[in-house]
Amino acid sequence: MTQQAIFAGGCFWCVEAVFNQIKGVKKATSGYINGTTENPTYKEVCTGETGHAEAVKVEFDTSVISYEKLLEIFFSIHNPTQLNRQGEDIGTQYRSGIYYLNTEQKESAEQKVAELQLHFNENIVTEICPAQTFYVAEDYHQGYLLQNPQNTYCNLVATPKFLKAKVKFAEIWK
Repeated sequence: MTQQAIFAGGCFWCVEAVFNQIKGVKKATSGYINGTTENPTYKEVCTGETGHAEAVKVEFDTSVISYEKLLEIFFSIHNPTQLNRQGEDIGTQYRSGIYYLNTEQKESAEQKVAELQLHFNENIVTEICPAQTFYVAEDYHQGYLLQNPQNTYCNLVATPKFLKAKVKFAEIWK
């Protein structure tokens, strides 16, 4: 059965790239969620004034991978204790968030955060909210990391996260 999950963990380039390499994930799409502007552009979202988070919608086959495993991957590829930022990416659009689509996802996300909090010295600030409209980001953002390996940001920030995930999740890497 195919389900969807939506995660925000800073810049969507890395999050999308990792999830697209996981067995059972049919497609991960970069976009924007939980803001106030209809059909926002990247330029608008980057101002922080639309209220959107850069997010990734993950379509996955539940017979191959569970939502709980996706949560594990999500929390391993970003820092959930940084409020409205990931490293040098600063602004509400870079917040950590799980945007649930049903009660089961909400409960799983809350349980995972409670479990992880026991292992962190700082508070986990990942917001857990009902998903509002997900707007697909512009075409050039889709698959950005793998199509632009020479990009300085990719080299310094996204590629190291991607390679770490490739090692950590080798058994489920495509």
